[in-house]
Amino acid sequence: MCPPGCLHSICEQATRRGLLKTGFTLGLGAAAAAALPAVPPAQAAATSFTETVDLSHTLYEGFPTFSGEKWFTVEQLVTFAKDRVNLNRWTIVEHSGTHMDAPIHFSADGMTADLIPIRDLIVPIAVINISARAAEDADTALTPDDIKGWESKNGPLPEGCCVVMNSGWHKLVGDPKFTGNDNEKKNHTPGFHIEAAQFLMSERNVKGIGVDTLSLDTGLNSGGQFPVHYEWLGSGRWGVECLANLDAIPETGARLFLGIPKVKGATGGPTRAIALI
Repeated sequence: MCPPGCLHSICEQATRRGLLKTGFTLGLGAAAAAALPAVPPAQAAATSFTETVDLSHTLYEGFPTFSGEKWFTVEQLVTFAKDRVNLNRWTIVEHSGTHMDAPIHFSADGMTADLIPIRDLIVPIAVINISARAAEDADTALTPDDIKGWESKNGPLPEGCCVVMNSGWHKLVGDPKFTGNDNEKKNHTPGFHIEAAQFLMSERNVKGIGVDTLSLDTGLNSGGQFPVHYEWLGSGRWGVECLANLDAIPETGARLFLGIPKVKGATGGPTRAIALI
């Protein structure tokens, strides 16, 4: 999410950035080769789950934005009562409601949303809860110490996971505190600290990061600086913003599924985020 004028500013400033599957016998005779047991192809580990949790907010006209601008509108084109068909036209900014940030969003030539491999959209999720601290300080950020604290309790971050900040903001949609606007046109909302993003990039194998706020960065850093956006998305990784229901999933053990429209060249898009438990 961006405050007034930031989309134009971003567009001007963003400059960033097999093995053969057939068998062979290594000199064995045909009879010997035929006697070798068949080796089944490698199978991916099965994912099983018994519960699903919707991590997406319902998108509606007037869904909060940092700037207060309306980024999503609905026009009813035909009605069932009159036309025997219901059909709406949507007008939408890609980064509305619960949504994904693709690498291209804050880079000159990063991957667009439609090109992200689907295997990267179903990943383990690690939820780091900083809600108690955020309740006292809306400008707080998730830090490397928070990550290390999570690991001391739960073990190493899962390979290829998405690290999600639970600040408690997912419960504030509809409350003025959700955007954190003050009288000086600044936004006070939690986010990732740049050092946490750099730590995950250099020290851990992580596919994405997620937040329950409107921005991967803190609100105060979402007025034109966007250090986490530039570093994280610029590295080829994705982010997901405005997640819901984070208190309903465990800190570890769940998997995250991100269903995003496959629009050519998209910088992101509204996303149905689902936890598989």
